[in-house]
Amino acid sequence: MRLSLLFFAAVVSAFAAQPPPTPPRLTRAESFLGIHFDFHAGPDCHEVGKNTTAAMVERIIDLVRPDYLQIDCKGHPGYTSYPTKVGNPVPGFVGDPLRVWREVTARRGVGLFMHYSGVWDGHAVKNPGWAAINADGTPNPKATSFWGPYAENLLIPQLSELAGDYGVDGAWVDGECWASVPDYSAAALAEFTRTTGITAIPRKAGEPHWFEFLQFHREAFRRYLRSYLAAVNRTHPQFQICSNWAFTDHMPEPVSAPVAFLSGDYAPDDSVNSARLSARFLAHQGKPWDLMAWSFSRKAGEKPGQATQKTAVQLQREAAVVLALGGGFQAYHKQKRDGSIYDEQMPVMAEVAQFCRARQALAHRGTTVPQVAVLFSVEDTYRRVNSLFGRNLARVNGVLQALLESQHSADVLGEHQLAGRMSEYPLIVIPECDYLDPKFRDQLAAYTRAGGNLLLVGQASARLFERELGVTLGSEAKGNVPLQLAHSGGENLLTTRAQAVTLSPEARPFGALRNPKAPDAPPQPAASIASLGRGRIAAVYFTAGQTFLRERSAGLRAFLHALARELFPQPLVEVDGTGVDVTVARNHGKLLVHLVNTTGPHATEAIIQDIAPTGPLAVRIRHPQKPAAVTLAPSGRPLPHTYRNGRIELTVPTVPLHEIVVVTP
Repeated sequence: MRLSLLFFAAVVSAFAAQPPPTPPRLTRAESFLGIHFDFHAGPDCHEVGKNTTAAMVERIIDLVRPDYLQIDCKGHPGYTSYPTKVGNPVPGFVGDPLRVWREVTARRGVGLFMHYSGVWDGHAVKNPGWAAINADGTPNPKATSFWGPYAENLLIPQLSELAGDYGVDGAWVDGECWASVPDYSAAALAEFTRTTGITAIPRKAGEPHWFEFLQFHREAFRRYLRSYLAAVNRTHPQFQICSNWAFTDHMPEPVSAPVAFLSGDYAPDDSVNSARLSARFLAHQGKPWDLMAWSFSRKAGEKPGQATQKTAVQLQREAAVVLALGGGFQAYHKQKRDGSIYDEQMPVMAEVAQFCRARQALAHRGTTVPQVAVLFSVEDTYRRVNSLFGRNLARVNGVLQALLESQHSADVLGEHQLAGRMSEYPLIVIPECDYLDPKFRDQLAAYTRAGGNLLLVGQASARLFERELGVTLGSEAKGNVPLQLAHSGGENLLTTRAQAVTLSPEARPFGALRNPKAPDAPPQPAASIASLGRGRIAAVYFTAGQTFLRERSAGLRAFLHALARELFPQPLVEVDGTGVDVTVARNHGKLLVHLVNTTGPHATEAIIQDIAPTGPLAVRIRHPQKPAAVTLAPSGRPLPHTYRNGRIELTVPTVPLHEIVVVTP
């Protein structure tokens, strides 16, 4: 009997010694809201962990209630902020701060992801043979080589260490596609010649085979990414990895690596416009995605004594742009040099979180309704940028912003996203493209002949469809000149670059361009419209997108709006009023009309204290039957409306930041 009691006591004691089971954590694909912390630790960090306490992590979770936290473990300098056994830790630690973060987040059911700098590693490149080689033969001070041992000897072992020894949920790998550079190492050049047959190595833009050289290195990045993902996931299949900005508007191509999710940190300044484009592209990549706001401005720091932290309303609006496209949201806050956080910043993040959560059920994973498609051509982009995955967005951004500011619901799509579904879009816009793949060009022409509407913006885009437009293009001006844009009885002076054009009888002019220095000279057509099969094709014969981005001309915006409406006169949703982005989406069987307040100087002001409400807005929604209900979210209050002739008509009295008109069939 005594032995039985002793055995029973031992069993009870053993079970009591086991830690309680941790609650389940959302995967990144399931997650909606997070907080990003990083501090790019370096050789100045001698007491990392000194103030990293369980209470600190608990306060973050209690206040903000995120789905995940994303914290620093290795930044661009290449030093780890956890006591790695693999290599390159900071000079000093107080305890093991990563253990603290993991213990608390696991106990609270919150995901933990690592900020880890990948290609960019300022410490690793000091090893012989690890750095990419510049065109002048010197080692690059930041970027590692795809032909060196960095990934095998450091990146893969450290990611495996984080997954295995610490049990973290995944990594947001920074400094990746956008930090990659052409490599002039002997191994890289030998492979380039072997795979392409090209022996004359270009050293700069403009030299023969420069495009082929960049394309070769782009494929090297994809190969590097696929390789390390496969290596880590082979031993730790649950470890969720994202390569920052891969397969986004930095790299606008099909997803070709098994990343667990897509993400990027959009511009810390002019953030609304940055998020507008990034969110619209990511929404169609077929992967879980989120976007990260910077919680602070870099511009503000230029003025001594001026606050750098953004306000709650400023971050809420930035979040709204992302939520309206169905994405998840996170915000970046700095860590101190000892790895602890700035507690005083968390109340603002709590307000932002509350704003997001109020919209989550309706917005998250919503899908846009095809209305206007703006092409973001990877073929054109990769021929114009002079880095591997740099961005030259003025052409796309100018056209997109002009359309959004005229309340068009517009998507941004690459060739791979449009191919096979062009007919879903009543209007496709090609914004100042110098090059299109001939097969894709022919698909656009076929789409138009079958009843679609195609709008070509800029002389280069027009030249690609000269025959279909029924025009003869003349010489193009070499630079920007003052021109008077005349349309609908108004005139606006622009400084732009235009194309001489002669219209056939089948093409009718739309607006005119006059030279103010030659008032007696005959005007040139600003645009033209022609029938093509069952559809219509139009072109603008000047650099309207780039001009709008530079000059913000209300007259030019009105001209582009009128031309788009001429081609697409009956959109699903029309909104009368200004200062809102309109996004038409569906989720949970309901039609959603997202209205995001974009008024005020968000493009120029670093810190915005207040955002004035906009409204009232008259809204008309084409709907096949009388709706069961029309409400305004997130308040849930019914919206008075009428239904006649297949159209819902209503008024939204005011839009403080982000309101959603919800139509229940």
